[in-house]
Amino acid sequence: MECKVYSTLTCPFCKMAKAYLEQKGVAFEDFDVSRDVAARDEMIKKSGQMGVPVIDINGNIVIGFDKERLDALLADSK
Repeated sequence: MECKVYSTLTCPFCKMAKAYLEQKGVAFEDFDVSRDVAARDEMIKKSGQMGVPVIDINGNIVIGFDKERLDALLADSK
């Protein structure tokens, strides 16, 4: 499974989403879009959003910290 999290250091929902993924044992790459312009551009291209977090699980985009959607995608990727 490939999981990318586009986030910022000051976003509380980003912190919650990353903690949730860690709790579920999901390995992910974390991109700080406030510092990484290429990652920010990639996030906007994938999601059409400028808000964070944006989570990419195997090409499926989750906007915001949506536990139900994350759980469904994680269950499908097992």
